[in-house]
Parts: sequence; structure tokens; C-alpha cells
Amino acid sequence: MKAICASRNQLSCDTFRDLSAYRYEVFVNQLGWKLGCPQGMELDEFDRDDTEYVVARHDDGRINACARLLPTVGPNLLNDVFPFLLHGHPIPRDEGTWEVSRFTTWENRAPSAGEVMGDDTGQMASMTHTRRFAHAVLERAAQLGARRLITVSPYGMERLLRRVGVPAHRVGPPVAWQGQLLIACWIDVPGT
Repeated sequence: MKAICASRNQLSCDTFRDLSAYRYEVFVNQLGWKLGCPQGMELDEFDRDDTEYVVARHDDGRINACARLLPTVGPNLLNDVFPFLLHGHPIPRDEGTWEVSRFTTWENRAPSAGEVMGDDTGQMASMTHTRRFAHAVLERAAQLGARRLITVSPYGMERLLRRVGVPAHRVGPPVAWQGQLLIACWIDVPGT
């Protein structure tokens, strides 16, 4: 896994195009989110020039993970779209708190022999990939001065993050939105 950490205005045009196509495949095609984005490109108003990204690629160049980091002192999903996920808790707006969204480690690949035969090889490889990527995101967040992160995530994300060694703590109960359950989770950034 090769991780790229950069702001929107630092990413090459090709990388940003590949990232938006990858996000479209994951969030629109695979998860069925109704995002109102152009065909084949998943972008929204939070993909600004100063937005930070962590993008991972296979050795063959295909993207296999991404995350978006937004400072909470500016526009972000939690404040502008999903404040109800905080269940009355104050909206974070400080330089030490960043929002992580569009986090995924979905791999568009053929299953390995172990996965076809039903052993745990593929699942272990996937969890290893997710663990490595999640820690790359935490490392980038620390470099940006974040002491903690807040997520806007599907319901199962808290459990997944905990399984890969990221101490996530749900702010409140899940909320139904567009046919799925969403949560906000706190994550302390190690070493800060």
C-alpha cells in the first residue's frame, strides 16, 4: 500500500480524478448513497482546495482506500449537514478537532484463492489493509495538528475501527437517514 497525503490543491489532476471515480464506485454504486453528484465522480461542497486527503494505491496504481479530513473551524459535514448526529452535544469548532469522512478501504479486485475456498485469508488481508490505512489517516491527522477526530459514518464503522485498533466512541445512538443508519464517533489521535 502506497499512501498519499495531500490537500486538494497538491494532488495531481489524475489522482483527484481517480479519487472521485473511486468514491463514486464505493459510495454511489456499492453503497447506494443518493448524493446528487455527476455520473462517475463523487464530489461535494466539502472537496475544496484546502481539504486534506489520504489516498492509498495498490502497486498496480488502483486506489484501494481513501479518507477526507476537514478542520472543524470551517465548513464540514457534521456542522452543515448532520448536526443531529450529535444529539444536542455542542458542535466541535476548534483547531484541534478535525472531521474524517469518506473513509473506505474497499478493494475492487478478484477474490484470492483463500477467499474462494472459504478460509480467513482474504478477511485477514482486508483487516490488515484497513488497520494500516486507518493508522495512516491518524498519522496524517496528527501532522495537521489534530488532537481528536470526529466522524460522520455508517453505523458499523465504530466496530470496524475498534477491530483495527482505533479507539472510536460513538457520540449517541444511530440515526436513520436515507435508508441507512448513521453515527458520529470521537477518535483520539495518538501521540498528541
